[in-house]
Amino acid sequence: MWFNNLREEISCIRDRDPAARSSLEVVFCYPGFQALAMHRLANAAWRREWFFTGRFISAIARNLTGIEIHPGARIGRRFFVDHGMGVVIGETAEVGDDVTLYQGVTLGGTSLQAVKRHPTLHNNVIVGAGAQILGPITIGAGARIGANAVVVNPVPAGATAVGIPARIVGEQPRRDSAFCAYGVADPAGPDPVGRSMQALADQVESLNQRLRDLESSAAAGRSTVEQRESAK
Repeated sequence: MWFNNLREEISCIRDRDPAARSSLEVVFCYPGFQALAMHRLANAAWRREWFFTGRFISAIARNLTGIEIHPGARIGRRFFVDHGMGVVIGETAEVGDDVTLYQGVTLGGTSLQAVKRHPTLHNNVIVGAGAQILGPITIGAGARIGANAVVVNPVPAGATAVGIPARIVGEQPRRDSAFCAYGVADPAGPDPVGRSMQALADQVESLNQRLRDLESSAAAGRSTVEQRESAK
């Protein structure tokens, strides 16, 4: 079973990263795969209450890959950490199937109590580079978290969240679960931040046009007054 899961995870990496040219390359050159394989061992030890063994394996994985996954974290199938350096996943984090994280992502806790204090990511979530998801919040299935976002509130299924603090962007949540690199909602179009900036630019242009219209009206009014004064 464990071997079959690893084969499945190798396959999912090749599906999501066109730079992966062979399974052998994934096994020996992808730190995300290596960190996940070692986490599976560390988590098995942790569930058997071999706590030191689990932490020791996770410490080795962190030193080798730059990816820190607490052995208590629950990771689903076909999980992919792309590039990976600086990723941190806390003890009570829960990650569903087909989730993708990019470099610098943190699934962090906001409590010092031994309770559920890390996020839960449902299936098909994509988290962009540098994003921070903090606290025992839920990220719904198919959600997209933009690069460098700081998420401290739940994100609905299919939604896209960007910014600091993160906010939901777009008129409607996503209805599909297609993979989008770096969490960009529409790979053929602008990213969510780009759409927000474009909307702001459009609003500024509209205000500028209204100002020009007012200036034209004022100028016409002054001209009329001057003509009347000249007629006198």
